[in-house]
Amino acid sequence: MLYRSLAGERVSQLGFGAMRLPMAGDSVDVAETIRILRHAMDHGVNYLDTAWVYHDEKSEGIVGQAMKDGYRDRTLVATKSPVWLMDKPADFDRYLDMQLERLGTDHLDFYLLHALNASSWEKCKRLDAQGFLERAKGSGKIRHAGFSFHDDLPAFKKIVDEGVWEFCQIQYNYLDRVFQAGEEGLHYAKDHGLDVIVMEGLRGGSLARGVPPSVQALWDGAAVRRTPADWALRWIWNHPEVSVVLSGMGAMEQVVENLRTASDAAAGSLSEAELALIDAAEAAYRGETRIDCTACRYCMPCPSGVDIPRNFAQYNSYYMFMQDPLVKIDYRWIPEEERASACTECGTCEELCPQQLPIKEHLKAVTAAFAGV
Repeated sequence: MLYRSLAGERVSQLGFGAMRLPMAGDSVDVAETIRILRHAMDHGVNYLDTAWVYHDEKSEGIVGQAMKDGYRDRTLVATKSPVWLMDKPADFDRYLDMQLERLGTDHLDFYLLHALNASSWEKCKRLDAQGFLERAKGSGKIRHAGFSFHDDLPAFKKIVDEGVWEFCQIQYNYLDRVFQAGEEGLHYAKDHGLDVIVMEGLRGGSLARGVPPSVQALWDGAAVRRTPADWALRWIWNHPEVSVVLSGMGAMEQVVENLRTASDAAAGSLSEAELALIDAAEAAYRGETRIDCTACRYCMPCPSGVDIPRNFAQYNSYYMFMQDPLVKIDYRWIPEEERASACTECGTCEELCPQQLPIKEHLKAVTAAFAGV
């Protein structure tokens, strides 16, 4: 295992994300989860990441069980404040105390305001979330404070500029170089003194499964044979600005593979030829898309409330990843009133689209593809 620095702590560059734990039917397989978590810790992983909401609010308690029998003393544990549940300043303290109890610990090594965006950041400022974090640090309940993020780059820069942070957590992978905070956000954070944790390095596992033939042919032709997950994780670890890459490992074989990759994937270790190969894989993935939307957002706001670029992005991802059922399920994250099915075919979007896309027909295709989700 290779280690890097996060807020002054020596952390494994591979972090265990407890959002996609092993399942037995509709429930988490607790025994198997503890087994693979402890295997990861026994082989060098010392950063565990969970949150209040994961696995129907059961993830924290299960992680707490895995940290018993001496494992807590050698582990850095992180969880997140569910800011959407806060109505008054005292709620932050109340939820933190419940999280400490769930995790069976008297302190958290890393604590994040969860999934900040422009709106929730304004709420956090109104409720003095920063004051809460400073008090919690002063009392010893948390050691390091940061935030995780899901919004656009301007919102990210605003949160970095207005808050007092030690680290942040962003989505980043070789397909999402300009998505949300993206590569510019990665450098912006580091330039402002924040260490960076990366989530969704495998895009929820999509970069490791359902690989289209056009991409697999590139991996098969490489001078060094690696799995798709290996290539994706190495690309992120090649960035010295990254402290930890989280992986939601739901099976022992995933843990073993990721441990192997993390043992030698040092910053700057990929050759120019290997980086060019990954760029070619990105282009091949893009070639699998069905709608040539550039997300310029000239079509927005839609009079009917449809988030047109988001619907098109989800549709493209569905076909980019070989109609992966899990990508299809992700369509549920789009609020019903913003889905393609809300289109009234007024045609305003097509008048504004600089690409002259047949948006109405594309929205019908999106509706058909995700019917029943």
